[in-house]
Amino acid sequence: MHTLEQLRSGALAGTRRLDLACGLTQVPAEVFDLADSLEVLNLTGNHLDALPPDMGRLKRLRVLFASNNRFTVVPESLGDCPSLETVGFRANRIGLVPAASLPASLRSLVLTDNLLERLPERLGLMPNLQKLMLTGNRLCGLPETLAAASALELLRLAANQLGRWPTELGQLPRLAWLALAGNPCSEAGSASDALPKVDWSELAVRDRLGEGASGEVFEVRAGCRPHLALKLFKGTMGSDGLPDDELLVGAGVAAHPAVMTPVAQLQGHPEHRKGVLMPLLPAAWQDLAAPPSLERCTRDVYPVPWRIGAAQAWRLAGDVASAVAHLHAHGVMHGDLYAHNIRWDSATGQAILCDLGAATRLPMHCPDLAGKMMALEVRAFGCLVEELASGVLDSATSASLQQLADACLQTDPAERPTMAMCRERLRRA
Repeated sequence: MHTLEQLRSGALAGTRRLDLACGLTQVPAEVFDLADSLEVLNLTGNHLDALPPDMGRLKRLRVLFASNNRFTVVPESLGDCPSLETVGFRANRIGLVPAASLPASLRSLVLTDNLLERLPERLGLMPNLQKLMLTGNRLCGLPETLAAASALELLRLAANQLGRWPTELGQLPRLAWLALAGNPCSEAGSASDALPKVDWSELAVRDRLGEGASGEVFEVRAGCRPHLALKLFKGTMGSDGLPDDELLVGAGVAAHPAVMTPVAQLQGHPEHRKGVLMPLLPAAWQDLAAPPSLERCTRDVYPVPWRIGAAQAWRLAGDVASAVAHLHAHGVMHGDLYAHNIRWDSATGQAILCDLGAATRLPMHCPDLAGKMMALEVRAFGCLVEELASGVLDSATSASLQQLADACLQTDPAERPTMAMCRERLRRA
């Protein structure tokens, strides 16, 4: 984190990234002294409610983060920034997104946890828009133009006020990751009785295993039970949805060896934090990849060089296909089918699909609509298989996996195979 003293003294001349969280009520004029170099401006955690009208002077600015401030409107001056691709205003008080505030080069827009009731029609006409995060708002509908957002790949709409399923999204050629839980249109229920309860006082917390966008994970011991993993949610609103929705969806999925399903929910935490208990995987298992970077936007980051054996690739792809087909059979769309949500044993290729935080219960009483939603997730599986194929040195295996990926990545969702078909194809292979 940088300081105002560093900025004003000229010590940051030539910097490409500036991080300021020091109770700002306005953007310091010295920021514009960095116009020839500044690419990432992080103003998260201040008291800002406006940006300067001449933001367009920051001609190299690619990324702006202004979460946890006091904005009520997305500033129109952002539309003048010629290179701006990523804009984040999470946890403000935003109720309005003027069309003029959307920069022409926009790729990623994060407006999670705000007060939005509508969106501008121009949003669906942004030619480069790949990622749109709108969880935790008051949206009752979507712009008609969103049906034309041909570059859109990831969309978060959980915890809004959508009264109908946005069927038009089922025709988007590249949409692969979608979250819709917590809306009136999705199946409701109560998480309070969905899972057995374990009191915090019964747990012995051991090692901290990791952290994600929505929570922290710890190894715990619960009485005489085997060691478990505890996911402690960070708050009441995550990027992908609400903790109660994750608990509810997880409780409704039957056990499967390749799906990480919860075994209990936490109660009695001293800070009233929600939590979910899950089986603990062997220490040798690891994440298949890291989450997307700013540059990759919607694509995971793999080790360099990325290599996987042919046998391991077949096993991993088969396990994931079986897991997703199982979820679909139970009326659940995972919503976040990514390598960073897959834990695997690199020696054998055995894998398990984790994190139901973006999962949505589908309207199985409307098979056509449910099928369209599932077809979106088939594309996510295609992205994963393509990434596996790129790391396999055996050319025959790589070509076979790429053929499967190509089938799943077809731009017409109706032409894609079902996940059950993918599972059977991999079993035969």
